[in-house]
Amino acid sequence: MAAMSLVGHLALGFNLFGISPVLPLAIADYGISNFAAGLLVSLPMLLAAVFGIPGGMLVARIGVKRAQLIAWIAMAVLALSFIAPNFGAMLVLRLAYGVGLAMMITATGPLLMAWFSQREVLVMNSLNTAAISLGVAVAVACAAPLAQITDWKISMSVFGVVGVVGSVAWLALGRDAPLAGVRPAPISLRQTGRVLRNRTVILLVLTDAGVLVQYTALTGWLPTFFNDQLGLSLSEAGLITGMLPFVGVFAVIAGGIVPLRFDSPRAIFIGSGLAALAGGLGSYLLPNLPGIYAAAGVLGFGSWFYVPILLTLPLRLPGITPQGLAVIYGSLMTFSGFAMFLAPILVGAVRDATGSFLPGFLVCTAMSSTALIAGALLPRNVSAGNAPG
Repeated sequence: MAAMSLVGHLALGFNLFGISPVLPLAIADYGISNFAAGLLVSLPMLLAAVFGIPGGMLVARIGVKRAQLIAWIAMAVLALSFIAPNFGAMLVLRLAYGVGLAMMITATGPLLMAWFSQREVLVMNSLNTAAISLGVAVAVACAAPLAQITDWKISMSVFGVVGVVGSVAWLALGRDAPLAGVRPAPISLRQTGRVLRNRTVILLVLTDAGVLVQYTALTGWLPTFFNDQLGLSLSEAGLITGMLPFVGVFAVIAGGIVPLRFDSPRAIFIGSGLAALAGGLGSYLLPNLPGIYAAAGVLGFGSWFYVPILLTLPLRLPGITPQGLAVIYGSLMTFSGFAMFLAPILVGAVRDATGSFLPGFLVCTAMSSTALIAGALLPRNVSAGNAPG
């Protein structure tokens, strides 16, 4: 189960922003605007957002095994990208990925809760997030070079093949929670509302949404910004942008280790928030490449370091159940998905209207301050009594 979970999150990462470095090619090939191109990145996030909380309730009803299979099949559809004849067809394939994204994320919480101890869940959350980050890094760095060798649509299909392999593997190896004879219990709307009104849950949701506004905007548009404003090739621009998820691999591993020795979620959120703000500003305001590389590294650290503890804190809530955890993960997917949907569209629309990426970038950077706010407002006893062990 650990291996399947890791590969599933790697597949999510491959296809999350893999299209970003080749957006200029998609614009030229399909004859679309920057706004429309942004939809290829953002609309899957919108669908995942809409499906997040209902998806969490669905996972509680049908069980982890079926939910994960749906996720794998939805991601496998991207392997057909090479035959997408127009913008609409490519958008449909990306929307299918959005369903897979929502189902994979919402099913992960109950999967880990059933198979691992709380201490192991923290480690698995760290490794799963590292797998997403590694997938994003590889895809962002390799998409443009692959497109130069073959075609940009073929490069998208290459990343989608992982979903095909995963679907077959999950059919053979996937299992539900080790609760023999116990059927998944549904969760009511009233119970869902009670879970989501918890102060800690609200702060976690706002933190992730705010940080991901900036991360999605910059990961989606920095390659084009560097190409337009600095005259860099798409390959080099993708390499710089790939620093964000590449550093994120190490950041989330650190984010899983630090709480095992120094259990202070508030300090982790504050540190991540400061790094996200400073790195975000530097990535598009600094005038030289060494500074931009350094800023991208800081941004990557701040955007990923907090994630393992964010995904683990819900397990410490009093009376939490697998069904409640699925709803919390679904709410994270919903609000973060809406944030990730709006960010690329906002930046693309502002770019079309003003001729500059900077206003949109600055607004998105300001939104990432939610991590600092959460660090200040999280209950002081958030770690007490329920620390991983």
